[in-house]
Amino acid sequence: MDMTIELPPNPADTSRMATGAWRADRLDLAGYLDRLGITAQPPSRAALAEIHERHVRTFTFDNIDVLLGQHPGVDLDVVQEKFVGRGRGGYCFEHSTLLSAALEQLGYQVARRLARVGDPAAGPVTGRTHLVVEVTLDGERLLCDPGFGMSIMRPVPLVDEHEEEQAGERFRVARVREGDVAAWQLRRLRDAGWEVQHTTDELPARPVDLVEAHHFTSTSPVSHFTTGLIVARRLQGQHVTLTSDSVTIRSAGVPTEHRHVSLDELHEWLDVLDPHLSTEETERLLDWADTRRATEQPAARRTWTSPGP
Repeated sequence: MDMTIELPPNPADTSRMATGAWRADRLDLAGYLDRLGITAQPPSRAALAEIHERHVRTFTFDNIDVLLGQHPGVDLDVVQEKFVGRGRGGYCFEHSTLLSAALEQLGYQVARRLARVGDPAAGPVTGRTHLVVEVTLDGERLLCDPGFGMSIMRPVPLVDEHEEEQAGERFRVARVREGDVAAWQLRRLRDAGWEVQHTTDELPARPVDLVEAHHFTSTSPVSHFTTGLIVARRLQGQHVTLTSDSVTIRSAGVPTEHRHVSLDELHEWLDVLDPHLSTEETERLLDWADTRRATEQPAARRTWTSPGP
């Protein structure tokens, strides 16, 4: 008689439990890589940097589905139908869910982490409503952050005081304490000094954590994702952020441009950023923006020039 007893997973082995819970094997990896325009490569720093940058350049960061009341959720099945199937974009839970699943299938050691957005020393402490991906490769821990809107294009080492420049922006990683827990901060250099993007702890995230965080960000009246439009994308040599009444253009080596846009100009910029909306979705979004403008004080109009191709 076979008396072998299979022991339950070691509770300390968080990677084993998390991998099974996330079920990354559901991802159509070939379809995802085809959408990015790359082929599968063995795990390496260069390959990881390529997939991260291609992801950031391919998909918009946006909250359009939240504003249209049609967000499908953050499970991998619906995320890949939206991103891989239709070329749409979304926000952090979707971006990092997709990238982490692809990296797992490609053989990377992956951990999903939740972060608090903003500087806890500068205002009220926020909830853990941002998702990042940590990759361990050849003994080195790397931060991947494909879904922050204005963040790194390529992974950065999780090393205290590490600094590097990417696309004209300078970033720094800092080791900090979040209460009694060790954490990592990603900072970006601004005119006034270093600005905290987010603070990430080292607790393993679970699918249910994303469901609950997504519920807050997509339904709460105090969530900025339910009250204002944001569509951001990295174009050639530029990072463009679009709201319902303004556009911000960041280019390396030149002052940041920020200007008001009319409703017609908003439509033109949507065409430029190309979040892959249907005609009906575009019309509904413009109706939403028009209604929002009617309920707010109009911004002072600034000179506007065509965004070009």
